[in-house]
Amino acid sequence: MLPTFVIGLREGLEAALIVGIIASFLAQQGRRDALKKVWLGVAIAVAICVAVGVGLQIYSSDLPQKQQEQLETVIGAIAVVMVSYMVLWMKRHSRDLRKDLEGAAGRALTEGSASALVLMAFLAVLREGFETSVFLLATFNESDNPAYGGTGAALGVVLAAVIGYGIYRGGVRINLSRFFRVTGLVLILVAAGLVATALMTAVEGGWLEQGTRAFDLSWLVRPGTPTSSVATGVLGIQPYPDWTMVTGWLVYAIPMAAVVLWPARARKAPAPQPAA
Repeated sequence: MLPTFVIGLREGLEAALIVGIIASFLAQQGRRDALKKVWLGVAIAVAICVAVGVGLQIYSSDLPQKQQEQLETVIGAIAVVMVSYMVLWMKRHSRDLRKDLEGAAGRALTEGSASALVLMAFLAVLREGFETSVFLLATFNESDNPAYGGTGAALGVVLAAVIGYGIYRGGVRINLSRFFRVTGLVLILVAAGLVATALMTAVEGGWLEQGTRAFDLSWLVRPGTPTSSVATGVLGIQPYPDWTMVTGWLVYAIPMAAVVLWPARARKAPAPQPAA
């Protein structure tokens, strides 16, 4: 439940922040007509993402076992790429996200059109929703209890919506840089587990050769126990990992965690222009 909760919270809050900032800016400018289009675009984007997630799940369930393993490998690889890009992008932009979005919104309204803001909100929700669908699907594939995973994702999205609404109304203040750093580190560990799982399914799908067993962790990863849920669900640890899985986990997790935890440098202020 923890991985899907963090995914739902993280991705949901990113989309809620972007949409909330755009909606707040439009409300301040008195553009209620454009605000209605923003909510319509958000609803359409959510519907598309849900349809994509359901379609992928139905398609994968009808495949033979070997093809299922291959599809799970592809989905896991895509999820790792998406979460890596998302974590690195937010590390770079979380400090100045509101200022950058309000600047873009102001330029769009100055040009006399709010369509760019509607499209911006639609694409933000579509991107985050698609990332969430792929990431959750990859996480569900290695979960023993999809119901718990779905509950965690739903709770994360609901909490993200509540926090986003509170920020939109001005009643909630949150250190975005610290929040995205902490959740980014958790997602890096989850993604490292997806790397190891993708390597395992690649072996089962016939794309890689079975490596030498590295450890016997059956004493730790016992199906049905809380320890197994954390070890497998969060960290992707299997009872009998081979050296290919261990190497993939370490090669991904160590440098990505170092990048996320490295202190961000503040942007340099532009040099003042000389007076005419």
